[in-house]
Amino acid sequence: MCPHFLLSCERALRRFLVAIACLSTVSSSQAELTTARLWNEHLLHAISIDTARPTVHARNLFTLSTSMYDAWAAFDPTADQYLHREKVLGLADVSAARSEAISYAAFRILQHRFVTGPAGVGPGRNETDLDTRSQMLDLGYNPDFTSTIGDSPAALGNRIAQSVIAHFMADGANEAGNYANPPGEFLPVNPPLTFDNSGTQASDPNRWQPLHFVGGRIDQFGRPINEGTQRSLTPFWGEVTPFAMTAADRSANGVYHDQGPPSQLGSAFTDAAFKQDALEMIRYSSQLDPREAVMIDISPASRGNSPLGSYDQFGYSVNPATGQPYAPQVVNRADFARVMAEFWADGPSSTAPPGHWNELRNYVTDRMESLGIPKRFEGVGPVMSDLEWDIKSMFALNGGLHDAAIAAWNHKGVYDTSRPITFIRYMGQRGQSSDSNGPAYDPDGLPLEPGLIEIITAESAAPGERHAHLASSIGKVAVRAWQGAVQGTAPFDDPSEISGVDWQLAENWMPYQLSGFVTPPFPGYVSGHSTYSRTGAEILTLMMGSPYFPGGLGEFSVPMGSGLDFEYGPTTPIDLQWATYFDAADQAALSRIWGGIHPPGDDIPGRMIGHVVGPSAWALSQKYFAGQAVPEPGGCALLTIVLAGAGCARRLRESKS
Repeated sequence: MCPHFLLSCERALRRFLVAIACLSTVSSSQAELTTARLWNEHLLHAISIDTARPTVHARNLFTLSTSMYDAWAAFDPTADQYLHREKVLGLADVSAARSEAISYAAFRILQHRFVTGPAGVGPGRNETDLDTRSQMLDLGYNPDFTSTIGDSPAALGNRIAQSVIAHFMADGANEAGNYANPPGEFLPVNPPLTFDNSGTQASDPNRWQPLHFVGGRIDQFGRPINEGTQRSLTPFWGEVTPFAMTAADRSANGVYHDQGPPSQLGSAFTDAAFKQDALEMIRYSSQLDPREAVMIDISPASRGNSPLGSYDQFGYSVNPATGQPYAPQVVNRADFARVMAEFWADGPSSTAPPGHWNELRNYVTDRMESLGIPKRFEGVGPVMSDLEWDIKSMFALNGGLHDAAIAAWNHKGVYDTSRPITFIRYMGQRGQSSDSNGPAYDPDGLPLEPGLIEIITAESAAPGERHAHLASSIGKVAVRAWQGAVQGTAPFDDPSEISGVDWQLAENWMPYQLSGFVTPPFPGYVSGHSTYSRTGAEILTLMMGSPYFPGGLGEFSVPMGSGLDFEYGPTTPIDLQWATYFDAADQAALSRIWGGIHPPGDDIPGRMIGHVVGPSAWALSQKYFAGQAVPEPGGCALLTIVLAGAGCARRLRESKS
């Protein structure tokens, strides 16, 4: 049974990443979870019942990891602490003191972020309060002990939390204002798109357009939202204090790891690339009908091993852990695409991409234990205790994911680009751009492709022909695409509850999403999923000293008819399989293309950012672990060291101004 602080097992059967959380905890139930893992799981659950704010939750994960790392490092003679520099050395029972300090620091952070602080007003507030207080009591600690005075581990943990909270309150995230945008800034140039209406009123198809919902609206976690019109989520995030990134990583535009401007419709240089992206989005959408029975092999024998920046799938000849070939797994392409799109999405009970990669770290850790793999960094370092492994790997991973959020949203805030829901509808209602002598020509229209994007004619709309149901729209552009989410309540257990693919007006196109969500509330370029995922994969690869999952395979089963929330599916069981962390990251990135959220032009630049951010964060974290990150006390820094010996304690303070 899953512990109370994890997501429900029922949901685990229906959500791949929730399955990771449950499976990893079940597999680790034979061994006691470390204090760090317990509090990490609490945070993941708190995220899953909060509102969907991927940037904010990346920051939450880094904040918690920082507090736990500083509490752990307080008792280590070598490691540099990140924010709160206070050492406790020479204790007889370091293990007990560490666990207590870590717990108080973590508890205070979770309480501040989700219960008592300025942002602690989310829908999961009461549940998180109860869960975290209960956890403290279960561990034998008093959750109401708030003193920061004295040498007790509890007081130390409270001091660490106090330092960490103070630092992040001044990091540029506007936590005091519940992460609201600066007044009068980052306002959309386009009027809202009312999704229930055809087409779009956008004046600039290259710029972001908020969505307006007449009926009920939900966020990425499936929670109702009262406001009817989207507001851009944290477009100012590029000004948040990073972990490993520096001013030298910013371009003249002020963008971290700047990938340059994206392609634009109407540009003399990038118009063709923009139109190709639109074409590809429609092509992916046209492949979401399992009744077409196109079969593909999704095993590592055929998929994965893609070069950075490429969609080529070279696969692997053998599993390096077993020396044996990977067994083929031939499944329905549309089943695979729909499963992939939903399981990597920020849907109900999700922990957002930063949380996904924490769940993967937890899964990998549990796999190491089940396979007897020693916990060594880069596969060659000294063997670490379970707690040290968790503390350090969480700190490095979440430092990188925090930087990924800053870099990705820095691009979003500066370049302010449109989403497919806007530009495909805009182009479709303008006409076609392939034949200047043909009907409905417009240079900003969609490119034509027989069988995918066509002009409705009297012949094609005749009774019995492919556009017969669109006979009232002769002269307009039609696309062959997914028809929209089935109206009803999941789970869908009837194979007839499949929307399928058919011809529709291009101005009515919608992504593979629920009609109450449609598209996230922020600009597209670059893809957050791509940036987070490549960052996570880079760090896990460096951490493990190998790109391969333990045993050479990560594998998760999705039962028939129990894997989708938008419609029935999959039509047969599917095992999602990855050989490497990069394969998992690439699949997460591709899921947003299949889901109609990002074109390839948003995806690849995000991967490129993660390719740099991940190793940078890993390298800096290693300096902290080795005691090589913090210079001798100077400036206005205060170094506090507590030396505890036989019957005495001496506090040494050094400061220079």
